[in-house]
Order: sequence, then structure tokens, then C-alpha cells
Amino acid sequence: MRRAIYPGSFDPVTYGHIDIIERSCKLFDEIIIAVLINPEKRPLFSLEERQEMLAEALANINSGACHLRVESFQGLLVRFAIERQADAIIRGIRAISDYEYELQMALMNRRLEPRIETVFLMAAEAYSYVSSRLVKEIYQLGGAAQGLVPPSVERRMREKFRKS
Repeated sequence: MRRAIYPGSFDPVTYGHIDIIERSCKLFDEIIIAVLINPEKRPLFSLEERQEMLAEALANINSGACHLRVESFQGLLVRFAIERQADAIIRGIRAISDYEYELQMALMNRRLEPRIETVFLMAAEAYSYVSSRLVKEIYQLGGAAQGLVPPSVERRMREKFRKS
């Protein structure tokens, strides 16, 4: 079985994330969507909310024979990948600036654990400009997130910003 880890903050999950997951299913038998717990960042959504949003969003995708599961992790990604017996780490690339950072991380991960490969997938053109940070900023400033995130995520964003 070929198992991969797709890590991220997913704060919130976007259609860009979902696209990478769907396309990764063509390459791997199982994908663990790993939600990062980073105590230094202040996410808009709690860990539980992010995991729920991912589960809701993934329920609607056709993953074929690929098994998807959502977990959380803290600390070194490569250690998490070893614990889960993963063969690869999936990373989405939107622009050259992403590549420079991701290459550095991939090389460090390779140094720490040469057995685990990093697989870069180019963002689909329709999502090449979409990031969780931008979606939150647009929504916070009164813009629409329609077409950028699943409807259930947009509903949660509306509720979150209504409270603040």
C-alpha cells in the first residue's frame, strides 16, 4: 500500500486543498490529511473545527480506491510520517515563492529520513492564487468566499466573523 501524508493548517480548507487531495488519490492508496497543531500560530478555527470541515469537504469527493483519513500532528512532520509508515509527503505548489520554501523543507526532511519522498503537485490553474490566508482576509474585509471554499466552510466563516 502506498501511503502519503498531506500536511497543512487547513485554516480553512479551500478548493485548492481539495484539488490536491483528489489528484493525489491517483498516485497513492491512502492519504492522511494531517492538520498541523502549531502553538505559535493563532488559527481562526480550532483544531476540532478544522478536522470537521475537512471531513465534511472530503465526504463529497470521489477518491476512487484511495482511502482518506484526517488526523492531527504536532512537531516534526517527518517523525509523524515515520510513525504512520508513509512513503511520501505531498505538497502543493502555487508559485515560485512556494517552491523555494517547499524545496528547503523537502531537502531537510530527506536529510532526516531519506526513505520518505516529497511529491510536489502544481496547483490547478483555477486555484493557483487561492490560500487560506487570502480567503480569511477577503472574508474579513467583506468579500465573498464563494467558489474558493466549500459551502459548509463558508457558512462556518460567516458564523465565525459574525461573532467577532
